Amino acid sequence: MSTAAHRAAVKPAMRKPVFVKVDQLKPGTSGHTLVVKVVNSFSVLQKGRAASAHLRQTRISECLVGDETGSIIFTARNDQVDIMTPVATVIIRNAKIDMFKGSMRLVVDKWGRVEVTEPANFNVKEGNNLSLIEYELVNVAEE
Repeated sequence: MSTAAHRAAVKPAMRKPVFVKVDQLKPGTSGHTLVVKVVNSFSVLQKGRAASAHLRQTRISECLVGDETGSIIFTARNDQVDIMTPVATVIIRNAKIDMFKGSMRLVVDKWGRVEVTEPANFNVKEGNNLSLIEYELVNVAEE
């Protein structure tokens, strides 16, 4: 058996996910895996496409999610909207932080995943809402 064929036959073992807490999230970072509870969910956008019957309508909701260290607004899109029901505990995999009007939003794109898990036994710390912190883009002068 050649070396290349042997490498193709042996798959590398999957890495264990490293779970982070909400208070560890920073602007511009990605690849986060979290276990959070959904506090509430508000529908922001729901628009259909009348021109094309085969295309689905776009749904966007902003959901306040958190753990025992803090909370943040999660932007749910399409199928994620159905999963993000209040009081549900979810695992968010491969999430990234997007900036919206100077504040952080937790987002899962096509490379990530949102799945319901068994209820967690922690209370969400709503007093430390990271989405309420306003960030400002600063240009660093090169010398």
